[in-house]
Amino acid sequence: MRISYSLGSLLTIDQIFKCSKILAKTNTDIIWVPETWGMENFSMLSAISQITTTKIGSSIINIYSRSPATIAMGAATVDTISKGNLILGLGTSSLPIVEEFHGYEFKTPLRRMREYVEIIRMAYGGEKISYNGKIFNLKNFTLLIKPPRKKIPIYIAAVNQQMVNLAWDIADGTIFYLRPKQEMKKTIQTMQKMRKIEVACQLITCTSKDSEKAISRAKQTLAFYISVGKIYREFLAKNGFKTETTNIYDEYTKSGFKTNHELITKRMLDELTICGTSEECKKQLSEFRDTGIDLPIIQFNPVGDVMDSFRDTVQTFSIKNE
Repeated sequence: MRISYSLGSLLTIDQIFKCSKILAKTNTDIIWVPETWGMENFSMLSAISQITTTKIGSSIINIYSRSPATIAMGAATVDTISKGNLILGLGTSSLPIVEEFHGYEFKTPLRRMREYVEIIRMAYGGEKISYNGKIFNLKNFTLLIKPPRKKIPIYIAAVNQQMVNLAWDIADGTIFYLRPKQEMKKTIQTMQKMRKIEVACQLITCTSKDSEKAISRAKQTLAFYISVGKIYREFLAKNGFKTETTNIYDEYTKSGFKTNHELITKRMLDELTICGTSEECKKQLSEFRDTGIDLPIIQFNPVGDVMDSFRDTVQTFSIKNE
């Protein structure tokens, strides 16, 4: 069965390289690298492509910090260096990152995403672009380098239904995150009737021989995203977790991250994360696969020593290549 990994922002650059070398010896389908306010994504993906022939993916490049032309240039460069192994994951990121960290106005995300995808596809196809959109107007832009492919797989990170609809309309795949199992199963079944695309889902994952330590780590990570991610908080509130998200966020506003993870319930962990011993985590992954996702993305969250924890995680979910 297919499996992929996200080597998150908590890792150092050296740790990501070491983890990638470990994954290169397994049946891993894709190594995903996120971009928040630490490592620059295209640089990391280029470096990883020199360590492994495994496919690589951006999860995600946000569509506010770079122009469509710059993303097309970056994707073409990485795709060339990796010999055609790149999957381009695009998303809107969040208002704090876009407005406070990058200084852009967070507006018209749906229209912006559509124009980005259209422009990137045109550039990748070798066209000279004269594009008149509602947001972007380009004149005579063309890539000076020839990518190894005329079309690159583009996945859209989607939370709310409008972005889900757009992903199924124009993308090759979608990347889900923090969706309750039954909601995700219903959404996948409904959307796949319209058009088949690949459905990836990034899953907060914490493995340990000590189940309680893994659970505690998962609670901290989930509480973080609920606290700082308004879009996730509102989505979860609409899908069965209104009381929990309100309590977690209220505690965050009072005391930060000191205690709010203690308000994460077992039901939230069961619906949104993978955590526990290896055997417990395997069972939980199987339950997520039953929702209809094509590609689980194990979001590695270290429990204790980073490299020991990563080896334990890989041994849990992956098979070594012969």
